[in-house]
Amino acid sequence: MKFIVGKKVNMTLAFTGKGKAVAATVVFAPPVVVTQIKTKERDGYSAVQVGFGTRKEKNISKPQKGHAKGLGNFEGFRECRLMSEAAPAEKIGEKIEPAVFKEGDIVSVSAISKGKGFQGVVKRHGFAGGSRTHGQKHSEREPGAIGGGARAGGRVAKGMRMAGRMGGKRITVSNLKVLQVRPEDNLLVLSGAVPGRKGTLVEIRSAKF
Repeated sequence: MKFIVGKKVNMTLAFTGKGKAVAATVVFAPPVVVTQIKTKERDGYSAVQVGFGTRKEKNISKPQKGHAKGLGNFEGFRECRLMSEAAPAEKIGEKIEPAVFKEGDIVSVSAISKGKGFQGVVKRHGFAGGSRTHGQKHSEREPGAIGGGARAGGRVAKGMRMAGRMGGKRITVSNLKVLQVRPEDNLLVLSGAVPGRKGTLVEIRSAKF
């Protein structure tokens, strides 16, 4: 199983073997420890849970201490669901290193996107807005009609795209390529952009497992 939890460091520029410059994201991904094996029979699905990071013992709740007894004082836990219903090969207490990934691997990355606050339809949904001329004064960034007439059933349809809170949601980006693996520094360099700001917690898993 190829799965690890890390934190976004920054974006940079990387060069392929052919000299092509591509946007890349650096992720700090120290080893994680397997803390629980979930099976189809007992839990309803197959998954591997890992503990990541470290935290002072005084800041850890008693249930968390009992759950990870003898394994360490972890900052938190994440799990990777498995497509296969067979029991995973990993064992409790086993470490998963960043070196489990190889250059050229295709991965999916999940993280919380940047929160943008309350935004209008132009920024949130890419609306074109109204005309900038022809005598209008106030509708340059307005959404326009939202229905509610007889043809719309006298109401606003569910799912109508409007202004509202933008960002701050869990996003998964697929088909990113591992450009570099630097196990001595616990760093992974991935092609393209990863959701979130600097320091955001990211989950990296193989696109095929």
